[in-house]
Amino acid sequence: MSYKAFLNHSKVSKEDQEFYDLKNKAAEYYRSNGVPQKIENVLNEMFWQKPDDIYGYLANYFSRLSYTPVISKIIGREVFDGRGLTAVQTQVYYIIRNEEKVVCSAVMSGPSDGLEADGVAESGEAFSDSNQQRLSITTALKWIREHLSPMLQGFNPTDQTNVDKLLSDFFMARYLEHKDSLNIEKEDELRIESVPEAPPQATPTPAPTKDKKGSDKGKKGNSTEKPLPPAETPVPQLPGATAVGVVSLAVAKTAARLLGEPLYRHITSVRVPQPIGVTEEGALQVGFERPEQVLDLVTEACANLALPLGSDLRLAINCAAHGLMDYSCGRYEVMSGCHKSPDELVDMYEGLINKYPAITSLIDPFRKEDVDQWERLASVIGQSCCLIADAASNRCPRWSEVKPLPPGVTRVIIRHHSYMTISDLIKSIAEQKDAETVLAAGSGDTSIVDLAVGSGVSFLKLGGLRGGERMDKYNRLLAIEEDLEQEGILGAREKKQPLSDLSETLNSGSGCDSVTIST
Repeated sequence: MSYKAFLNHSKVSKEDQEFYDLKNKAAEYYRSNGVPQKIENVLNEMFWQKPDDIYGYLANYFSRLSYTPVISKIIGREVFDGRGLTAVQTQVYYIIRNEEKVVCSAVMSGPSDGLEADGVAESGEAFSDSNQQRLSITTALKWIREHLSPMLQGFNPTDQTNVDKLLSDFFMARYLEHKDSLNIEKEDELRIESVPEAPPQATPTPAPTKDKKGSDKGKKGNSTEKPLPPAETPVPQLPGATAVGVVSLAVAKTAARLLGEPLYRHITSVRVPQPIGVTEEGALQVGFERPEQVLDLVTEACANLALPLGSDLRLAINCAAHGLMDYSCGRYEVMSGCHKSPDELVDMYEGLINKYPAITSLIDPFRKEDVDQWERLASVIGQSCCLIADAASNRCPRWSEVKPLPPGVTRVIIRHHSYMTISDLIKSIAEQKDAETVLAAGSGDTSIVDLAVGSGVSFLKLGGLRGGERMDKYNRLLAIEEDLEQEGILGAREKKQPLSDLSETLNSGSGCDSVTIST
């Protein structure tokens, strides 16, 4: 007689009946999920392989059958970066094997991405300096807490493309809302200005003086000089934009950790294949009367270190002309009290390059508005020196129309701005068809090195060999180089280069080609 028949013909307790029903439910649950079959398979495989760590073998087997990790929440915190300024730290929590964990975080500074630009609050009020930084950080933390964390809940962190699309769409919606509010405010202002007012009383025109003719003659000698083109209005940055960039970076770092691979390799998989006084660090700034004094000092220091300029070491001068313009007189103040017109600046650069052949690059020699001078300098220096555009590269948000580069530019410096997702950065690099790309490292962790190698830029601009933050980036770059050499991706070097060179050339398609050091 079966047990079921026995139960039908026997008197059993309520507890026995409940236990029997529960056992049947458990058996059906495990059977429907294929547990008995999987256990039988792993036991048979393990018997033949006889691993030393039996439970480790079982853990690895069943971990491959577990669900894909998904994002559970995103936490944003206010921290301080390497410059002592407030920044946003983001941690991505995810569910893996029924447990909530966090493996890494990302830090990104506020809206000052190397260039100064005024921020604009949601009300249209202009902010700058500390107020702008505070507004940007608080808005970013609010976006992460109220919008981005619920929006990305349940997403696979390895699906970088879809995550970045959600972030970009969210940011575009905030931007359009802000733009609509500004348009409404402008319409209200125009409506108020359209109210008729009493016409102002006419004032008598002063009679011309006799000295005017003589003064015009005195100004005739300066009539040949072209008027200075006005500076372009900087594009205002929307407060809270940092949330988009730092969340995208944190998700990318989390995905790389889950996949058990370096961040640069994960970035490579995301890429779309392309056809073949005192400085901020506290160092003393020495004043000079002529540009030649600085270059003579560098030449002497390199000679003492047995690093001859032009062979072991080359110079790239960051002119930063956009910060040298004195708009009160329409000239560049190249040294304290020494003003030069854009045409005179062309002659100065030509003389320096001829005297110091080790100068191979000039970064931002003019403002982007001085188009004629860019073209003239490019024709004068030829192939002996390349022109690099940083502030002059007309960087615009992705919703703005892309503007052409100044004439003669052969390389462009790209930065990972706070409003850019990983996909935005890769797209921005891929769109540079007319010039090589140089990825500039700002204040932050070593992730920028993985981004440079993974995105395949031509050069990486890290800054001088000083400070723990910068040295961590150099050490990360050397570690990646060692990994690629061990994998056979990099060719064996015939001669070990000293640390001062740091311009190891990588094979085609293996990522960042070289390092640019600037002080």
